[in-house]
Amino acid sequence: MNEISRDERLSATRRTMDLLQGWGLGAREIAVILQLPETVKARHIGRFCDGEPFPDDPLVNRRVDYLSRIEEALHTFFPRNPEMRHLWVKRANKRFGQRAPVSVMVEDGESGMISVLSHLDCTFAWDLTGSKTDYART
Repeated sequence: MNEISRDERLSATRRTMDLLQGWGLGAREIAVILQLPETVKARHIGRFCDGEPFPDDPLVNRRVDYLSRIEEALHTFFPRNPEMRHLWVKRANKRFGQRAPVSVMVEDGESGMISVLSHLDCTFAWDLTGSKTDYART
């Protein structure tokens, strides 16, 4: 979220908080999944719902980006069923050792978020492998 206005940061904060609360995460889990600075206490998480944007921190920004991409991928998987988007992240999944994707993200941190995003979005997984073709030379 570098080089964006306060209003854009606030909008991203609201979308992210709606997403995480929709998944049933509490304040402590939200602080963990976003890797909020230690200066942000769990009791202050509600401020982000009331009009305060997330801190402009590179770790937080990267995680907000991952969550945004996960949300987009879930919309692709379940375009007409918003309830399934929330259920999918809460249900045990064989791919993650019978853990729920949301648990993987909270417990494993950034690597868990990458695992979930890679599972949902094959283009993200493809980019991670470095398998990019230069079509201009062919």
